[in-house]
Amino acid sequence: MKEYTVIYEWAGENYSAYVPDLPGCVACGDTVEETEELMKGAIELYIEALRDDGQPIPEPTTKARALAVEA
Repeated sequence: MKEYTVIYEWAGENYSAYVPDLPGCVACGDTVEETEELMKGAIELYIEALRDDGQPIPEPTTKARALAVEA
């Protein structure tokens, strides 16, 4: 089991998400919850495609944390 960081962004009309450690692995949905569910499937398909091609599975290295600042 690997745990990848997923970045979620509001795109104006929907949410989009990507995994920095898996280039090109993206998803979008109407809500964060929908996008998260679609992202899980996208990651699983991405890893399956790498395995089918005999490619190594990238290790998760990206970390994310919210940082509060005065604004």
